[in-house]
This record gives sequence, C-alpha cells and structure tokens, in this order.
Amino acid sequence: MIIFETKFNLHYTLLGILPFKIFGNSMKHRILILVLMVTFASCRQPHRVEYLIKAEKVYTVDNEFCITNAIVVDKGKIVATGNFETLKKQYKPDSILDYSNKYIYPGLIDAHCHFFGYGEMLENQWLGGARSWKEVVEQLKKNYQHHPTNWILGRGWDQNQWDEKSMPDRELLDQYFPDVPVYLVRVDGHCAVVNSKALQMANVTENTKINGGKIELRDGKPSGLLFDNAKEYMRSFVPKPSDADLERQLLRAQADCYGVGLTSVTDAGLPFRKIRLLDSLQRSGKINIHVNAMLEPEPENLHWILEGKERFNPKLTVKFIKLYADGALGSRGALLFEPYSDAPNHTGILVTSEDSLRVVCRLAVENQFSVATHCIGDRAVNIILNIYSEFLKPGNDLRWRIEHAQVVQTADFRRFGDFAVIPSIQPTHAISDMQWAERRLGNRVSNAYAYQQLLQQNGWLAAGSDFPIESINPLEGFCAAVFRKNREGRPENGFQPENALSRKEALYAMTVWAAKAGFDEANRGSLEVGKVADWVVLNVDLLQASQIEILNSKVFATYVDGQRVFGE
Repeated sequence: MIIFETKFNLHYTLLGILPFKIFGNSMKHRILILVLMVTFASCRQPHRVEYLIKAEKVYTVDNEFCITNAIVVDKGKIVATGNFETLKKQYKPDSILDYSNKYIYPGLIDAHCHFFGYGEMLENQWLGGARSWKEVVEQLKKNYQHHPTNWILGRGWDQNQWDEKSMPDRELLDQYFPDVPVYLVRVDGHCAVVNSKALQMANVTENTKINGGKIELRDGKPSGLLFDNAKEYMRSFVPKPSDADLERQLLRAQADCYGVGLTSVTDAGLPFRKIRLLDSLQRSGKINIHVNAMLEPEPENLHWILEGKERFNPKLTVKFIKLYADGALGSRGALLFEPYSDAPNHTGILVTSEDSLRVVCRLAVENQFSVATHCIGDRAVNIILNIYSEFLKPGNDLRWRIEHAQVVQTADFRRFGDFAVIPSIQPTHAISDMQWAERRLGNRVSNAYAYQQLLQQNGWLAAGSDFPIESINPLEGFCAAVFRKNREGRPENGFQPENALSRKEALYAMTVWAAKAGFDEANRGSLEVGKVADWVVLNVDLLQASQIEILNSKVFATYVDGQRVFGE
C-alpha cells in the first residue's frame, strides 16, 4: 500500500504540473486527465471496514510480541493493527469500539479440557468443597429428596481436601441409598465410588477383572472404589444423555467459556457420535466456539479413520487421536517407576497395553493423524516416549503431544526435544497438588510440574486447564504458571519457582502456542492480519499486574469472528 501510494503521488504530481506537455491540448486529452485524476484520488480514500477498536494496549502476541493500541476488523478477520490515530486516517469504520483503559489480547485458548464433560457437570452434582465424605453424602441426600432421579450422579470429591484423608467406600452410600444406583466420580476423573446397587447392576464382584483398571477389595468384597478402566466399565451402565441433553449442556458450557475469555478449546477425547453432533451444532450456528476435538481410540472412531475422513466445518479440527497411558496422581493411578512414597506396595496403573498403544500410533502415522497421550507418572512418560520414538524422526512437525507430563525422570526431559514431542501442561494442577504431591512422590517431586524445563526442550509448549477438573478460568492458569502460588499467596516464594514461566511465555502458551499445538496457528492465537478476529478485553494488564489483581480481574468483552459473544 505504501509503495502504491508513493507511485500515485508521483504520477499525480506529474499530471498536475505537465498535463499539456504529456497529453496535448485537445478537449479529449483534458477529459482523460480529469478521469485519471478522479480515479487516482478515489484510491486515496480511507478503506471502508466494520470496526476500528481502540484500547489502552493491544497485545498482538505475534512473533515480535508487538504492543499497539488499535486493531481493524472487517468480515470477521483482522485487517490491520497499529496506532489508533494512524489507522483512523487509513480506514473508515462503520463503528469505533472504544476500550480506553482496557487491554486487548487474542482470544484465549484452552489446549486441554473436557468441553462436553464440563457441560455434563453443570447438570449433575458438584461434590467439591466438602470437608468430609459424610458431608458429601449428606449433600447428595438433600438433593435427591428435592430432585429424585433414576441414577445419582456427581463429580468433584477429593479426599485430599477432607479432614480425614482416607478414600471413601460404599458403606455410607448403601445406608442412604439402598435402592438407587450411585456413581460419583473423583475430581481427577480417574476414580469413582459407587454403591452396592450399582455394583449389582454391572455384575461387579470380587472375581471381576478389568484390564487397565482396578476394583478395590476390602474384606474380600468390592469396596465401591473403581479406578480407571474399571470406572469406565461402570460408566457404560449409566444412561447416556440424548442429543437434546448434550446440546443444552454445550450451550451452557460455551457461555461459560465466553465469560472467561475462551474462544477456542481442545476437548481431550471424544467418541465419534459427539464429534458429529458438535459439527452439526456449529454448522447451524448454535455453537460458535472453535473446538479441537481429539478422537477417543474406540472402534467407531478408528473405523472412521480407516474408511476415510469426513469434511468438518472450519470451527472444528479433528486431527488427533487421544490415548491413555496411566491414571492420576491424586488417586494413585499415575504409573511410576518406584512405588508411591505413601503406598509402598503400589506403583500405579498402565491403563492401555504397550502393544495397543503401538498399534494406534501406527494407525495414526498411516492416516496422517497425530497422537496425544495422557501421561502423568514418570514410567508412563517413559513408555510413551519409547513408543513415539519408533514413529517420529528428529525435527518432525507432526506435533505429537504428551498431555500433562506431570512427573518426568531426568533422562527423559531431553527426549521431548529429540523427537519434537509437545508438552501439553495444566499449570493449575501444580497449585492444586502441591499440598500433597511430596507425600506421593518424595524426592521425585523435584521433577514434577517442571514447566520451564519442559519449555526449554522445543522452545514452546501448550497450556490448558483440564476443566472441569480445575477451574475453567484461564487466568487462574496464567497465575499458576507465573507465580506458582495459591490465592492466599502461598508459598511465599512460590512452589518450585525455578519452573515458573515468564508472563510472556504464559501468554504465548494460552494463545498462539496453544493454537500451534492443534495445527491452527495460521488462523488464530494472535492478532495478526488475515487471522480470525477472536479477541478478549480485560480490565487488567497481564504483563504488569499483581497476582491478586489478575485473579480479581474482569473479562469486559469477548469477541468471536468479530462479533461480541460476551460483555458490553
């Protein structure tokens, strides 16, 4: 544009000074001169656009981390960024959005969450915040009296938050609910406690064996505690929600995402039925948030991969297969090389056999899919890195991921870089777990939640929340990554502060790096010309504000495709 205008100014000057020498003196030539002058003058008129947006600061989060104070948007895309007064001269907007004293960032991206699961949680009972198992059951009883159901479902209990930190069993559930099945999922999603009625319906006895899962026995009988694949087996007996139920849940989940500034999410593991429903809802315009949907390795999903790929709408990315290597640290399902420090006879659970993991990885390579594997324990990370190394060459751009990478033995850190494996981290886990992680791991805790060390392997990583396991608010993840403290500011110097991320690194990890982890950095994640106009307006400067200011901040507005979806 600058080159064109420079040329135009030169020609325009020549035409104004030398019209007769160049074109002659006839009326025909004079008319030609006038036509040319009008044409060139029209080229200098400001371009018509939909929006010119002004703010105290606009963090573009591009490669240079440019900071401006205005952006131009037209037809759902970023047209320009720069100085407000300069852009005001170059463009004629239909509307000027004045966010003076506010701060604009790219739409925030959650690189690992459970979008469908969050919607379901909103309609079931949340069991977090209780101080004891008895308090949980009393809450269930009260709710059931007012809203009786065929199954009692809930999620969020965490024995680590109780005064008595023992794992629960079915005894109290049997006392309160002898005739209705109960299925209550632990906060991490890898363990559930059920009552005798549920065990009977699923025909689970002391003789039942489930690969990749554990049915805990007490006094020779099922205690009601089910881990990993045993929990999933019981889940198969719970009535499945209808498409109408799922649509209602997703609309609520989308509204909550917009309210905290999220414009894109990665749902870390879905069956094909839900992916097709999501595609339909996005095509109809009911769901507008972008979703990177990872395929669960179930037969229908794998059959779809082999039969050929469907075309999904632009708001839905389907390029990953989600695998599971182990369980969770909080329920002692994470697979460790050495026994748990607080359970000396237990090393965790390998939930999928190595042969099965290898088969799906080969299938992914053959069908141009990438793989993302849940790994929390150090042995699980090691197993997956070993398998990945059979299929990945150094310097590849396949973006195979390890989800969580929560505990990593020292020798394995460099292998993330050797094979370009992307760490997908959830910083709030460090803050949630720090009170009890050392009890589980002993000295191994120094190699846990090592975000800075993981970042150094490839020079980038992706950050998410794992909601509904953790808060849906991405700013809590930002604070956890940067300050490594809880809301009360403890510990004073931060939990393992050497592995904190800088503010820039944390913002990259929840914007353009998160987009890159899903092969979507050409479309979103930064405010650059040509990208979709997803942005969020905050009343706080994330690069300057204190932890408490950020945690108490407000999302003023959220925009998707240039349209306001939340706020003023």
